[in-house]
Amino acid sequence: MNRYVIGVTGGIACGKTNLTDTLKALGAVVIDADEVSRALTAPGGEALVPIRAAFGDGVFRGDDLDRRALGSIVFSDPDSKKLLEDILHPMIRERIASLLDRAEGIVFLSAPLLFECGYEKICDEVWCVYVPQREQLRRLMARDRLTRAEALRRIGSQWSAFKKAGLSDVVIRTDGTPEESAEKVTGLYLDRKETCLAERSLQ
Repeated sequence: MNRYVIGVTGGIACGKTNLTDTLKALGAVVIDADEVSRALTAPGGEALVPIRAAFGDGVFRGDDLDRRALGSIVFSDPDSKKLLEDILHPMIRERIASLLDRAEGIVFLSAPLLFECGYEKICDEVWCVYVPQREQLRRLMARDRLTRAEALRRIGSQWSAFKKAGLSDVVIRTDGTPEESAEKVTGLYLDRKETCLAERSLQ
């Protein structure tokens, strides 16, 4: 086994960041599509020029992207959302492919739109973090200071957490405490490490 890719996905505000933070603390290699996207849209990022050309100066504060202003547009208009995805997704895909090419062993690919973008095709298995929608809505409203209507629009812009869970190999319920979720993830990761090491010893 040179590389074993585990996809990590889930609905917005379902606890994916806690899961990936736990994996990183355990020393796992994590490629995070959100981090790649943020790098592309950070000051000086290569996505800024095409975003300004597509959406105008209204989604910028000087040279910096105003993420909240852009989000209010794309989460309320499907055509604008697709336009942004058409700009970002090819760049993100290219960067992820480059990072995977350099990785060995167990590699986690964390992507909220993993199924929507077809990344499951390059994964050996997929883990999904899941909470019921009422808890997802409560967390999102509190985390991002959104109204109920705004939060529902953002949840509705992705496949449902229930649908993603149904397509995944492993479903991790995260409606307990963060510590309980971390314990579940730790057990799963150590089990995969043991399995992969045993397979490598047989090669």
